[in-house]
Amino acid sequence: MSKVIDDYGVKEQVSDEEWSIRVNLAACYRLIALFGWDDLIFTHISARVPGPDEHFLINAYGLLFEEMTASSLVKVNLDGEIVLDTPYFINPAGYTIHSAIHAARKDAGCVLHTHTKAGVAVSAQSQGLMPISQISLFPFASLAYHDYEGIALNEDEKSRLVSDLGDKSFLILRNHGLLTVGPTISDAFLFMYSLETACQTQIAALSGGSELTHIHPAIVDGIKVQVEQVLKGIGGDLAWPGLLRRLDRQDVSYKD
Repeated sequence: MSKVIDDYGVKEQVSDEEWSIRVNLAACYRLIALFGWDDLIFTHISARVPGPDEHFLINAYGLLFEEMTASSLVKVNLDGEIVLDTPYFINPAGYTIHSAIHAARKDAGCVLHTHTKAGVAVSAQSQGLMPISQISLFPFASLAYHDYEGIALNEDEKSRLVSDLGDKSFLILRNHGLLTVGPTISDAFLFMYSLETACQTQIAALSGGSELTHIHPAIVDGIKVQVEQVLKGIGGDLAWPGLLRRLDRQDVSYKD
């Protein structure tokens, strides 16, 4: 894989700013695999490329998340056309979801989508995410839902997906999985960490069979201001450098 990509000289063809985003996006894919949130070659993370061309980066279809590198990421436009030579192609379902959000949300620097067991399980529960843990309050600060419409290949679904998401940062795709939107890759990852952990906690709590205690609605309603105070805004930049150090101790090839 590396020799093929090296022959394309991706780093020499893109700006320093785009290369930095490529490295961070490849790191995000590797971290998703490291945390066990990947689904073989399925699901997607996309990141907007700076500039006026409305380009974004998404994974090469067929590579495992643990194999992702900065050079192997595929650059596409909002019409799904590949705009930089590559031996790879993209998953059309990933393009449908991510292009819709990037087109509608100029603040969407990164869109992160997963199919974890806990996330899908909560998405299939009629009550959705419940305010039963402290970490569940972070998603509650900006949470939306989108009903399942089948595999995301239908262009008509885009408008409904965007409408359901609105200006929120967390989206539970019913019977499907989880999605987060952040201004940066690090923010989208931190959002997903919060949402995924809240779902894991909920499944664990429900498995105990006892009646659950819900956090008081007044606390849930006031969480947005509290979250901003605790995380000094969004907070992704606080955790991201440490996550990269953890990744570097295992494998630095995502930077290739």
